[in-house]
Amino acid sequence: MEDGGFDAIGRPLGQLFRLGASRKVHARQVTAAGFELSPPGAALLARIVEDGPITLGDLSAATDMDPGAASRQVKALEADGLVEREGREGDARIRVLRATAAGRRVRQRIAEVQDRHMADVLDGWSAADRATFARLLDRFVEDLRSVQYRPTDRPFPRPQEIGVMPRDAKRSGAGTR
Repeated sequence: MEDGGFDAIGRPLGQLFRLGASRKVHARQVTAAGFELSPPGAALLARIVEDGPITLGDLSAATDMDPGAASRQVKALEADGLVEREGREGDARIRVLRATAAGRRVRQRIAEVQDRHMADVLDGWSAADRATFARLLDRFVEDLRSVQYRPTDRPFPRPQEIGVMPRDAKRSGAGTR
């Protein structure tokens, strides 16, 4: 950023990302909702409720989750009676995931807790501030999704210069005694 603006938003943005990934924050949300659910399980359940019926492959892609991890989480959701698998309409060979009535209720309770929390957080904000924030946040999220990472202009030091052994040397056993 040319104007140094990133310095002004970098710290609070880092805090926001950490809050979003915090297991403690998630635990407080699901506890307030009255149900125990892992963070990845909650994310998958939300997507299944919103987008289902959905295949496991489409679900893992939509949530940017490893297919194996998504599969394990879905099995836990099935065991809890929150999700069920069934044949896709028109082609029963393709299995899709659908939220059960219990899964929809759990997702609704979590959403209510999140909505109430956001309402409490934004209670002192003016309508104009909330509208501006919503508009800029939408733009920011869209840019995060679409703008590609680019390498730094500085050359990366050789591993030996920073005290790290190159991967190839580790695999071949070079540098070991």
